[in-house]
Amino acid sequence: QVQLEQSGGGSVQAGGSLRLSCAASGRTFSAMGWFRQAPGKEREIVAAISRSGLGTYYTDSVKGRFTISRDNAKSTVYLQMNSLKPEDTAVYYCAGSTSFAGAMPTTGRYDYWGQGTQVTVSS
Repeated sequence: QVQLEQSGGGSVQAGGSLRLSCAASGRTFSAMGWFRQAPGKEREIVAAISRSGLGTYYTDSVKGRFTISRDNAKSTVYLQMNSLKPEDTAVYYCAGSTSFAGAMPTTGRYDYWGQGTQVTVSS
């Protein structure tokens, strides 16, 4: 069975940090990414990473604060979130692509998704 199992998340105060993890099983993925969806808003790209881990993409609102990384030996992708703001509050999803190797901001190119984890940042 192919799946992405997420862990991490939780509640922190503004300025705090959290790290999300996403472990893949059943197959090897190429590009992977993190997305989020806040209440009443559309799902949006947060960060993406290439198969090799050398290429990354970040949405403007998280640049300089979030870092995406992967450990292919552990089949795990991480999202380190620092200097968190209340507007970062959302359900975060990891995603994997079986067809593309480059870091991609395009939602439709990811074909496997994690179950989601809540991140809440209070002021």
